Amino acid sequence: MSIEQVAPFANDNAGQICFGLDRPTDEQSLVLFLHRFARPELLAALAPRLADEDIARVVDLMSGLLRAHLNDSEYHRLFLQD
Repeated sequence: MSIEQVAPFANDNAGQICFGLDRPTDEQSLVLFLHRFARPELLAALAPRLADEDIARVVDLMSGLLRAHLNDSEYHRLFLQD
């Protein structure tokens, strides 16, 4: 998905998150969901409340997805921003 495909969600309205209709909507909803999840004020409130196991599960899931779906070049360029 390109950034242009996310444009309908540019206003970041949580009411636009909808899963299960079709693949394009699921992808756009995932982008919006993760964008909202990564907001600094939410993470500042959530992170101290997570158990060590919760933190490990999130890191393991996200790292696993990166390894499974990005090659080394993409990982360095897109995630590490090398």
